[in-house]
Amino acid sequence: MNKNENHQLIMKNVRFQNGVIRQILTSNCIFLIMIFLVEGTLPQDPIKCTTKNSNCTITNIYGSFPDRSICRAAEVTYPTTEEELISAVGKATKEKRKMRVATRYSQSIPKLVCPGEDDGLIISTKLLDKVQMMDRQNMKMRVDSGLILKDLIDEAARVGLALPHSPYWWGMSVGGLLGTGAHGSSLWGLGSAVHNYVVELRIVTPATEEEGYAKVRTLDAANPEFYAAKLSLGVLGVISQVTFKLQPMFKRNITFVEKSDSNLGDEVITFGRKHEFADFSWFPSQKTVLYRIDNRVPLNISGNALNDYLGFRPTSPLILSSMRSSEETQEALRDSNGKCLSGKLTKSLLDTAKYGYTNNGILFTGYPLIGPQNRLQASGSCLINDGILDDLVCPWDPRIKGLFFHQTTFSIGLSKVKNFIQDVQKLVVLQPKALCGLDLYSGILMRYVTASNAYLGHQEDAVDFDITYYRSKNPLTPRLYEDILEEIEQMAMFKYGAEPHWGKNRNVAFIDVIKKYKDADKFLKVKETYDPLGLFSNDWTDQILGLRSGLSIVKEGCALEGLCICSEDSHCAPTKGYFCKPGKVYVEARVCTLLSSNVI
Repeated sequence: MNKNENHQLIMKNVRFQNGVIRQILTSNCIFLIMIFLVEGTLPQDPIKCTTKNSNCTITNIYGSFPDRSICRAAEVTYPTTEEELISAVGKATKEKRKMRVATRYSQSIPKLVCPGEDDGLIISTKLLDKVQMMDRQNMKMRVDSGLILKDLIDEAARVGLALPHSPYWWGMSVGGLLGTGAHGSSLWGLGSAVHNYVVELRIVTPATEEEGYAKVRTLDAANPEFYAAKLSLGVLGVISQVTFKLQPMFKRNITFVEKSDSNLGDEVITFGRKHEFADFSWFPSQKTVLYRIDNRVPLNISGNALNDYLGFRPTSPLILSSMRSSEETQEALRDSNGKCLSGKLTKSLLDTAKYGYTNNGILFTGYPLIGPQNRLQASGSCLINDGILDDLVCPWDPRIKGLFFHQTTFSIGLSKVKNFIQDVQKLVVLQPKALCGLDLYSGILMRYVTASNAYLGHQEDAVDFDITYYRSKNPLTPRLYEDILEEIEQMAMFKYGAEPHWGKNRNVAFIDVIKKYKDADKFLKVKETYDPLGLFSNDWTDQILGLRSGLSIVKEGCALEGLCICSEDSHCAPTKGYFCKPGKVYVEARVCTLLSSNVI
């Protein structure tokens, strides 16, 4: 099927319960399918070993790191208690073996989980997943670091408590949430970062021979080292237990309103002060923004709304394969018109389906959506499995031909964010079709974050931009309008001094990143104290912490994958007609440019 053929309508009939109809459109086909409130196949274990627990490889939930390398380790261990964890760390420290911590699903895009040496040890927290203490009266909850967010939310809700803020995907572990600075969206109170609600943690670190080669350190706000450990990139040791200060359960009142993006630069500065859980979904190519008006309301207000976000539901591999094939065809044919049509139709149908929100868990009947915090703050039903529909998967499951993408995610201070938004809008004026591909991934998600007292936390109140976009299976194949997204990324990082999300992004986002944190020296001193041999560090963590060179991987086509900054034509796959050129809006940026009519 080529881009000149008529659209075709295909119906996918499958068993469902409490299903809602969603249309997924591409430039070539319209798929009318059922997205379900059912269970599918769980994601694969990111750790694979040729024998029981030895000779292993590890990847992330997407099946690919930014440099597409394979990480190896000699062994993996699965402690079930803090005592077993201490034993594992002590044994590896005595042997001077490199160690890294892996979580149940290995969510991070960068190479945080790699031990760094083939004889290294992976410590998985998959089985460290218990609730250790629930203090309803004092609203405190102590959990193992391997407990996933969904279980934390559910267990707190059982006793009428709530975690006030979290990321929107519930598959992350507690340790992963802290290790990468995961957050929701808010400028109110303590802010949206999960680590702001931690009041104590226990971390297992290397120790001297006299101490048994491993020790448990208990940290709270009275100890300055606490501010290193609650966002640590996993380089200090293994967090074993975390104590949260929760809040009484409350409800939220949510309404989504679509507006023109003409005043977005001004409104983004004030909107977050008006609404506690405000965020935006920005569609620059369509010049529209979806405003989330989201506030706390008393628990006695009627309503039992549910967030079952469409993008996190179990989906048929056949549908995912068709979606991916269509986008690959658009890219191969340089079909910008088709991609823009796909984006408009997809957005329209997602709007119709209200992105998966319902008033009662079954149907959407109108705004406002009112429901308990635990039913609205996060979702991820593709992680639930009861064996009914084992053929459905998370949309990015690497075992099938599904979504394969880059994620560029960064925070820009409120004092500078208006100018950044206006620069992106200038690029849209220059090339109106350049950002249509973002519409296939729900646009640019914009969330609020506050300044953090964590040494590697946000330096000021800011807006976080989460940009998801097509990634080719061939690293030397340039994307459609490659240069526009490259310019946005470089403009954010180097012109506006954006802080990258520690658990996402490509290499280029982390160039000189440690210089952006005023307390970086304090963090590095704690690191030296806790792990003087660097056993919990790898090449990647040393590079982003400024302790080692090599972050930029220079090879043919490296700029196409964000592994280097474009400085020579060879970085931009010149055999495919791409060259290194300065950007239009941010003239200091060096982007991969194809000299043709559809790019700058």
